Amino acid sequence: MPVYSMTGYATAQQDVATPEVGGDAKSSATTRFGLEIRAVNSRFLDLSFRLPEELRQHEPALRELLTAKLKRGKVEVRAALEQEGGDGLKEPTTRQLQKLNAIQDQVRAWLPQATPLSVADVIRLGGSDTHTLLPSAEEVQALAAKVVKELLSARQREGARLSTMLQDRIGQLRALAAQATPLVPQLVEQQRQRFLERWKEAMNLTEGSTLPEAAQDRALSEATAFAIRIDVAEEITRLDSHLDELERLLGKGGELGKRLDFLIQELHREANTLGSKSAALELTRISVDMKVLIEQMREQVQNIE
Repeated sequence: MPVYSMTGYATAQQDVATPEVGGDAKSSATTRFGLEIRAVNSRFLDLSFRLPEELRQHEPALRELLTAKLKRGKVEVRAALEQEGGDGLKEPTTRQLQKLNAIQDQVRAWLPQATPLSVADVIRLGGSDTHTLLPSAEEVQALAAKVVKELLSARQREGARLSTMLQDRIGQLRALAAQATPLVPQLVEQQRQRFLERWKEAMNLTEGSTLPEAAQDRALSEATAFAIRIDVAEEITRLDSHLDELERLLGKGGELGKRLDFLIQELHREANTLGSKSAALELTRISVDMKVLIEQMREQVQNIE
């Protein structure tokens, strides 16, 4: 299965033919029905709808469609109806003009100071009775299915990009872990030599002199204790295990955002422990570089469904 991002956008429109009242085939108007879906990241599936009152009845069906296709994300659905006519201007009928005049006379009889209707008011109000053909439930569902399909395609493309980026960071983390592994034996040997040198200075021994057996045993004990204290083999092993699981999940795809987020937390914990055990600047640098990469991964994982 592909990896899906929670971020995406899709839109589509369709025209519904609407014959004008008393008109002919040449003087037809159209109602344009538009639908758009925006989606961003969220912990859960959060749907919101902004529909004209004429389309409110379709919200349950739209919600059911989106719930079946999406698992997580903050999703906003917008719909719009726009009527367009070939003439571009609706001419009020005689009946409409008479009705407007009668209403104006009635209002001014009670409110003499009321402003008379302007030409713009008459044109606007006179066209309000124009019949607008609404899309059927089947047309709404068909257009919604098309937009959801495009949204899923957009989320899949973004998910593929995120997966590629995560795979790259996984490779960099493995390289850093490989750099840290041979440092521990080197540090242990350096600590042992350091202890022996301090013992020689304390005993005022010259070059070529033999150290007492007790001193050698003490140096070995100190080196062993130091090795236990700075040993990061366990952290490196767990880190590699988490990276293997990340790669497996990315290869599997599907709904994996929450599991990836948990693994990122575990990676951060291992990088912190490695830094706390650091006995050299090189290990500290590796720990810091790891945490930078892991933080970059965390930001991107937040967008995966």
